[in-house]
Amino acid sequence: MIEQILWVILPYIVLTIFIGGHIYRYHHDQFGWTAKSSEMLEKKKLAVGSSLFHWGIFFVIGGHVMGVLIPESFYEALGILEHMYHKIAIGFGLPAGIAALSGLIILAYRRTADKRIRKTSSAGDLITLVTLLFMLATGLASTFLNIDSKGFDYRTTIGPWFRNIFLFKPDASLMESVPLWFKIHIVVGYAVFIVWPFTRLVHVFSMPLKYLTRSYVVYRKRAPRKSI
Repeated sequence: MIEQILWVILPYIVLTIFIGGHIYRYHHDQFGWTAKSSEMLEKKKLAVGSSLFHWGIFFVIGGHVMGVLIPESFYEALGILEHMYHKIAIGFGLPAGIAALSGLIILAYRRTADKRIRKTSSAGDLITLVTLLFMLATGLASTFLNIDSKGFDYRTTIGPWFRNIFLFKPDASLMESVPLWFKIHIVVGYAVFIVWPFTRLVHVFSMPLKYLTRSYVVYRKRAPRKSI
């Protein structure tokens, strides 16, 4: 029964909250749809932590797409066998996960240790940090525990289970052989997606791409007026 709840019912509850929450937030709190930058209060730790986290998470997400969304048969058609894929996944996944977690730890320290930033932080900010820390920590732990090339192959279990959710035919039996640490990572991921629409994480969907093509703003110093 618990397996059906975790891997069949709960994913759709999470998706409903995730999609519905964003729609509600957009219609009722557009002014709050922002990352609420605290750069004016402190810059050095923000620059280091933010760069590590964002670059690391970018490659972490890419690894999840390659390993979970893309079927194993696609790699076999390209001649990429499981052993080769595992080496690539570990080679890129571990450094990316370490970078993302290190950056997030710096950001968490900055937000809790700096008195001014701590006073401007909301409960949502702290919840976001805690859930992301748990998600990255459990994900990195899963990668370390699966570093053996003969270890667990999530592409034949978690991958099909996840893709089947969007085909409306989730199969809980695919998750039976999944190690506990991977299951914990997925459940923590549920928590992240549940709180996402109600926190600053919504800024992910508001990337200012138009700034790439926008004309430069030119500032000129006004010449002092000559007294008559």
